[in-house]
Formats: sequence, C-alpha cells, structure tokens
Amino acid sequence: MRSSPGTCRSKRAQFLRAALPCLALTSLGSAPAAAQSITPDLFNPNRGGFAAPDTLPTRRTAGVPQAPSDALPTLPDPGADPRKSQQAPATSRVGQVPTYGLPAANGASGSGYDSLNRKRQQPKFYPGQAKPKRPLGPGSAPPPATPVRTLGPPRIAPPPSETAHKPPVPPAMAGNVPGQPLRRRLKADDDAFGAVGDYAGSFLIKGGLELSAGYDTNPARLNKPVGSPVYVVAPDLLVQSDWERHALVADLRGSFSGYTNNMPATIDGFASPSPVEIDRPDFTGHVDGRLDVNRDLKLTSQLRLRLATDNPGSPNVQAGLQKYPVYATYGTTVGFDQTFNRFQVAAGATFDRTAYTNSKLTDGSTFSNDDRDFNQYGGVGRFSYELKPGLKPFVEIQGDTRVHDQAADRNGFLRDSDGGYAKVGTSFEFSRILTGEVSVGYSARNYVDPRLSQLAGFLTSGSLIWNASGLTTVKLATDTQINETTVPGSSGVLVHTYGVEVDHDFRRWLTAVGKFTYGTYDYQNQGRNDKTYSLEGNLIYKLNRNIWIKGTLRHDILDSNQSASSSQGTVVMLGVRLQN
Repeated sequence: MRSSPGTCRSKRAQFLRAALPCLALTSLGSAPAAAQSITPDLFNPNRGGFAAPDTLPTRRTAGVPQAPSDALPTLPDPGADPRKSQQAPATSRVGQVPTYGLPAANGASGSGYDSLNRKRQQPKFYPGQAKPKRPLGPGSAPPPATPVRTLGPPRIAPPPSETAHKPPVPPAMAGNVPGQPLRRRLKADDDAFGAVGDYAGSFLIKGGLELSAGYDTNPARLNKPVGSPVYVVAPDLLVQSDWERHALVADLRGSFSGYTNNMPATIDGFASPSPVEIDRPDFTGHVDGRLDVNRDLKLTSQLRLRLATDNPGSPNVQAGLQKYPVYATYGTTVGFDQTFNRFQVAAGATFDRTAYTNSKLTDGSTFSNDDRDFNQYGGVGRFSYELKPGLKPFVEIQGDTRVHDQAADRNGFLRDSDGGYAKVGTSFEFSRILTGEVSVGYSARNYVDPRLSQLAGFLTSGSLIWNASGLTTVKLATDTQINETTVPGSSGVLVHTYGVEVDHDFRRWLTAVGKFTYGTYDYQNQGRNDKTYSLEGNLIYKLNRNIWIKGTLRHDILDSNQSASSSQGTVVMLGVRLQN
C-alpha cells in the first residue's frame, strides 16, 4: 500500500527541523571558546544595561530612521484630547531633549518689554482714524497743567465713587472754555429746597417775600375780644460776602400787619386802651463787618436798626390813640477780637438811640413822645478760653449809660440811669449734634431819681440747637432784657423770655414746625406782673426752591394780675413764600 504525498512531505519537514539545530551547534563548536568579562554594566538594573547607551536599539538618533519594531510603544498623554488621539497618533517623546518651565518671553503681549528683542507688531487703524502720537523720551514731557484757581478755600477732590458713571459736563459749565472768566465755586447746600441766591460780584444775595392772609380773633389783645381779618407782607434780604479774608454780612427782615376792621374808640364809656387803627410795622436789620488785620487780630463793627411799636395789651400804650406810635432804635458797635493761642479777648464800644414818633389821638390832636427818646452809651467785653475743641467757657461784662432828651418824663420822674450786667457761660459743639451757647448772670440799673428804686434781677441767655435725628431739630432760646416804661412810679420792666421750637421733616418738601414761648414782664415798684403764653404750629409745603406754601395756627394768652388786663387771641393764616 503506497503512502500519500502529504505524508511524505510532513516527514521531510520533521527531518529538516532536527537537522538545522545540529548544523548550528557544529558551526559554533568549531570556533574557539571565550569567557565573558565582568563589567559594571552587568550589575545595572536598568533595561538595556548590558549594552552601551549609544548602541541601544530603543535610542532614537536624530537623522537615523528606526524600524517600527525597534521603537517602544508610546504611552498615552493624560492631558491630550481623546477625540484628537483617535484621529492622529501622538508623537513620541522618546529621544527628545526635555524642557522645563516657561520659555523666555512666553505670553508677552504686543507691547512692552521683550527679552528676546523681537519686532513688535504695529497696531492697525481704520481708514480716517486719528493715529496717536508716539511718546517722547524721558524728561521731554510737557509740564503738568496748572489747576484753575477759584475763589474760596481749596476744595478736596471727591472720591471716585461720587464722579463715576455720570454724564459729562459741558465745557461752559465746567469752566474749561479758553478765555472764559473764572467760575465761582458754590458752597455746599444741605437744604434741597432752600433759596439758591444770585451773585453780584463777590456778594451772594438771597431774597424772599412772604404773603399771607387770615383771621385774628383779638388783634388788639383786649379783655373783650374784637376780631378782624388780617394780611401780612414780610420781605427779607440776605447779602453775604465771599472773600478769602474779611467779611461783610447784611441781614434785613421786616413785616407789615394790616387789619381791615377798626377797633372801638371807647369801651364802657371810657377811652379804649387800644388804638382804633391797629396796623403795625416790624423791622429788624443789621450789617456786620470784619476786617482781618492778621491771623490773630480782627476789627469788628455792626450797624443795626429796629423799627416797631409797643406790644398790644402793654400798659405803655396810651389810651385814646388813633394808631400806634412807631419807635426806631438804631446804633453801632465798633470793637476788636484778639486771640492769644487758646485765650480770646473781644471788646467793643456801643452807641444806640431810641426815638418815638408823636402819638395821634382820636380827637385829631397829637401828643409828643420826646420824653421817651434817649441815647445809650456803653461798652462790652468778653473773655473766653478754649478748653478743648467744641468747648469754650467765657465771662462777659457790659455797662452803659442812658441819657434822655428830656430830664423828666410826662409824670415828672427823672429816667436817666446807669446799668449793666455780668454773666458767665460757655459755647459748645458736640459732634454737631448739640451746638449753641448758654449763660447765667445778674443785671442791675440805678436811676437818677431817688423815687425810682434799683431795677435788678437774675438773667439767663442762651441758644441751643439739638439735631435729634436727620429729620428732627430742636431749638431752645432764652433772653433777659431791662426795658423802659411810662408807668408812673415804676423803674422799668424786667423781661424774661423762654422759647422752644421743634422742626420735623415728613419729607424733604413737607415740614412741620411747632413753637412754644413763655415770657414774664415784671413792672417793679408797681406790683404788676404779666405772663404771656404762645403756642404756634406751622405746616410748610415746598413746591420747589422758589415757591413755598405755609399754613399757621397760633394761640396767644396774656395773663395779668391787674384786673381787666388779661386777654386771649387765636390767629389762622395761609400764605405763600417767594424766594430766590
């Protein structure tokens, strides 16, 4: 039985497999045998330590291509994008010289210093765009612009938060127009509805006019009330200088109260203690000046004027009058103010004159009031020491002499006198919450006529402002005066006045004002004592800076220990105030 060809071929293959190793051993055995030398490379634990580094098959040499079978597999980069790794194989880092850190000038922008001294790319501009000028070298820059000098103290620049994200100001308002006169810097105004005023040269002028009308239940303050409609015209003017040195201030305020009804000429068959025509003017004005000689010495002066009538219900009002006689008190004070570190001395000489018009009686005749006219000469000195900022105690002394035009008055009494006062107090300012001045003292006046006893008494004077909150302000005021009188046998009138005022802003444009006033009138040597009470409420609606609407409700009480001399009256007024 013959064998198949496939069997013969498998036998020949097995024979060749056995013969080839034998031939290899034979060839090796014919060569001379040599022992391997011991070198440090034999103990190298690294892969390929038995061969020289230059002959390692895994070493990729630049410029010599290697077979793909000689290269080691490349490890994947953990920071590479897996989507990109699927598209193209990553380049092997085997054989590459590693670099550490950031290369020089890495991340440099298109401008600034470059350590590699590379050429900068010039910026591109749109057609017609203005190209900026290249900066000049060090020391060739123009000098900084001189700031515009404005009148008044230098102003501290506001923080950026107050000027950021605001529309630009026109050059005419900012004062940047070449050749434009210096624009005057306005002072900070805390009242959003206050009068702005106008400048006339270096003076700030503020003016106002208040017109109101209403009804008064007892304008003459009679024991038996007789009412009348009333209207009031009250102008005011404030002129204030804006100078770096020296100062000049003029404050003028007046009013005229007119009544449409006349009062009765007789009451119960006797002449009425009230005039028939009860229209009354009232004006108070003063002009203050200060001349700064140097930092510590200042010269001061004042001109003042008071125009008014006797108060309704006063015993000084003559019976049977057709209208009130008007008196005027005008005078001046000239002095100085010297500062010695914390010690301050202020002194001045005063002169005042009081003059009355003649009284017009109901029968058409006139009566002279020359016996009430007098001149007053005096002086005042004040010494203060600043213990600490906001607290300054002081001592004030005043003396004067009154000389009447006629030695004897209508009742035969000699009214010339000498008097004065001394008081101690302090002015203070505590964190702008409580500011003002208070003082107490003693006042006395001696008369030439021995029948007139000394007029003396305890005096109080002060003015306090308490900012209780951002919306509420409380004002306290007190004053003491010694006034002349025509009452027979009375030396004079010692007047004490106390007042409190509360202002509250419901809104910036809506303000409520409450006032309470208490006064005492002591007619010495006559046993007459009068007490006055006044309770007033005002509501002010501010349309804008120029127009206010004001409503007033006031109740007055005169309580006297003399019979048929007490009275009461209520006043209701509604008006408008125009100001600028």
